[in-house]
Amino acid sequence: MVHNNTALMAVHPIRKNPTVFQKTTAINDFYLRGAEGWRYPLGNLQLLGKLQAGMLTANQPLAPRSVLRSIANRSVDWWVMSEDLPNKNNRVTLKPDGTICVRWKPNNLRAHERLIAAARKMLRRAGYPVVLTQRMGIATNSHQCGTLRFGKDPTNSVLNIECQTHDINNLYVVDSSFFPSSTAVNPALTIAAQALRVAEVLKRRR
Repeated sequence: MVHNNTALMAVHPIRKNPTVFQKTTAINDFYLRGAEGWRYPLGNLQLLGKLQAGMLTANQPLAPRSVLRSIANRSVDWWVMSEDLPNKNNRVTLKPDGTICVRWKPNNLRAHERLIAAARKMLRRAGYPVVLTQRMGIATNSHQCGTLRFGKDPTNSVLNIECQTHDINNLYVVDSSFFPSSTAVNPALTIAAQALRVAEVLKRRR
């Protein structure tokens, strides 16, 4: 799993945004409930660090730098994130020459599109008539998790609930692989908390 991600820029054609470091703000209104009759969770919105013209050229290499600068100077920038669901065909493997191969097919896209639509509507009501979006694929592969999911049943999990492998007593895994689900937020704090929890388990067993 790696999340469904979209970068979103809410642009005001006249008013400039002089911010250098945008405050970290998240909107979780749609995290557990949908919008406009959709009863499933949609996900999370959080501010990006302030985008600059040079950061936009990677996705828009043919656009004039002056145009990108004008847009970036008038934008408030968001990261739209929805959960993608576990899929046994998604995996990380090695090619014969030793290079890494990531296989990932996005899913749960209807929820993600509805979250983008809800964000677009909300930001336009807030006074930003222009809302630009850019879907991110596997090349933007932050938040990868899964492949060694934890659980109580060895037939459908690799680790037990203390991140110890079911088959090897002295092997524990505390990176993002233990996730059985990706949720729809940055997993870093959960990974850190679980690592501390496993450390306490090892300390007691020592």
